[in-house]
Amino acid sequence: MVEKDLRGFKRSLPMSLLRARDAVMKKFLPSLKVHNLSAAQWRVIRALEDENGLDISELSVRCHLLMPSLSRIIQNLESRLLVERRAVESDQRRSVIFLTNSGRKLYKLVAPKSVERYDDITEKFGYGKLELLYELLDELVEKIDEDGE
Repeated sequence: MVEKDLRGFKRSLPMSLLRARDAVMKKFLPSLKVHNLSAAQWRVIRALEDENGLDISELSVRCHLLMPSLSRIIQNLESRLLVERRAVESDQRRSVIFLTNSGRKLYKLVAPKSVERYDDITEKFGYGKLELLYELLDELVEKIDEDGE
């Protein structure tokens, strides 16, 4: 078997994805900080705006957050009255998270800035290339997940 050299650090897929994420998030973070939100907190608010009343485990999966991190985020957002936790009647051990009216108001304040950032990125990168990137990333995840590893 022929031994292959490890790909260069700058050309490793994880590093390329991290650099891209950092470049993109640099555009979004200032408008989140104005409202004292982290990127992860904003993801939770966005997920709940998309589908309000999510089981905490489903919210964890959708937001790509580990349960301990999500629990801290939910506590923070609860203390700010942006979300509320309700026990599931059929199973008191499970809880469902809802966006409050204050949470929806905050979403409506922050969302237009996010739209501006997306417009800026689309203008710089190109609509077609951005759509292709989404498709390629979705396909990459699908192919990697097929392995079940």
